[in-house]
Amino acid sequence: MLPDQRKMNLLPHANSRQVLSRREMLDQSVLGFGAVGLLSLLADEGLLCAEDSGHKGAGTNHFPATAKNVIFLFMSGAPSQVDTFDPKPLLTKLEGKGVPDSIAARVPNIPRAGLNSKLMASPFPFKKYGESGIPVSNLFPKTAQMIDDICVLRSVNHRVPVHGPGECIALTGSAIGDRPSLGAWMTYGLGSESRDLPGFISMLSNSTGPAPQTPGWGAGFLPSRVQGTLVDGKRGIPYTQMPAGYSNQNRRQQLDFINWMNQEHLSQLGQDSELEARIASYELGFRMQTSAPEVFDLQSETGKTAKLYGLDDKSTAEFGRHCLIARRLVERGVRVVQLRNGGWDAHGAIKANHTKRAQATDVPVAGLLKDLKQRGLLDETLVIWGGEFGRTPTTEGSAKGDRRGRDHLPTTYCMWMAGGGVKGGQIIGRTDDLGYTPVERPISPADLHATLLHALGIDQHKLYYLHNNRKEIATVLGGEVIREVF
Repeated sequence: MLPDQRKMNLLPHANSRQVLSRREMLDQSVLGFGAVGLLSLLADEGLLCAEDSGHKGAGTNHFPATAKNVIFLFMSGAPSQVDTFDPKPLLTKLEGKGVPDSIAARVPNIPRAGLNSKLMASPFPFKKYGESGIPVSNLFPKTAQMIDDICVLRSVNHRVPVHGPGECIALTGSAIGDRPSLGAWMTYGLGSESRDLPGFISMLSNSTGPAPQTPGWGAGFLPSRVQGTLVDGKRGIPYTQMPAGYSNQNRRQQLDFINWMNQEHLSQLGQDSELEARIASYELGFRMQTSAPEVFDLQSETGKTAKLYGLDDKSTAEFGRHCLIARRLVERGVRVVQLRNGGWDAHGAIKANHTKRAQATDVPVAGLLKDLKQRGLLDETLVIWGGEFGRTPTTEGSAKGDRRGRDHLPTTYCMWMAGGGVKGGQIIGRTDDLGYTPVERPISPADLHATLLHALGIDQHKLYYLHNNRKEIATVLGGEVIREVF
């Protein structure tokens, strides 16, 4: 219902028994007709604030937003914080020694913390970049050039040292895997600015290592229409090519008949989220058949742009293509784009592993930031980078030399944010001298999620969905907005 619609007295009360002429009825109803038309338009755009079925706060900003879209660069497998954005010179000094008791005493009692293993210096040298002088390892020389636009979060932490549940925590806020993804909440809360594309799109690259967790783009208990659409970066959204022998006209006739049957079924079932989502998906599918293929056709991009994203290099081409498509998607109003890049799980040979993964992603990520910035899109697009947890400052097992790797460590890890109102060139949070635990400004996944929602103008406590008679919010039990980010 529109804010002032309850106050409108468009027609005389029924008890007045006043007889209206046709002219009087039309004159007094004109605002009502306009409101109906506006409601229909808002519903089509996914911007209607619906308060029935136990959900509230959807379809509108609660306060001015700093970002319109989100691109989540999820590095699955867990990049090591002490080898990327949190240098620890003490590791070099204590190479091969045990963890000092003063630091070990602070580490929570969780499996795989490596407290009985030997400390391992980072094989990657660090260098300060930009006017901010933030240190970045030589894994990311191109991304480091954008450091003055980046806010590094060094103290993100939780307590689950297993990939699947850790990925679920990072993307849904819960390790169980039964909750909506953050992208689904964002789409549910704000809808999409695109009529012809899904509001939430996810792409996978280098799916080696831990399996992708489908809750990461799922709708959970939210309406099915807000789940992420998983697409192929090369072929685009599946089944959007018009079949042979079909024109727009006869396809429209076919879908109208299918829609009629589905609506008849729905009228018998009553409210049904799955069927309603299916009806909407047919309509969206029809619109995508005329628009989606163009989004994934990169022939219109210049050679300079292709090179910027690394499309001319075999090692960077896959993720570069995904990053370029992400830019094209947010240009067209897609609310959330999630790019999952796997293979960062470095239990052994961390030097070779992280070198290979960084070579595949550094140029595309830097290209994405540069391209968004030069097109004026970075101010309204929030980009976030990181994995499900970090890695131990110690070696795993008894491997020697370049065969050494690091185990899982959720007690602290690095993420970074850029664009969308973020104040770049700063570091938030500090860890101990070995990179085991936060000692300043610890950040939970719930805090991070609350901050991302805040950037979109969403109050985490005002957007909820009534599920099993409980008002569920995106941050589960609530988080603290990291206001220094902005």
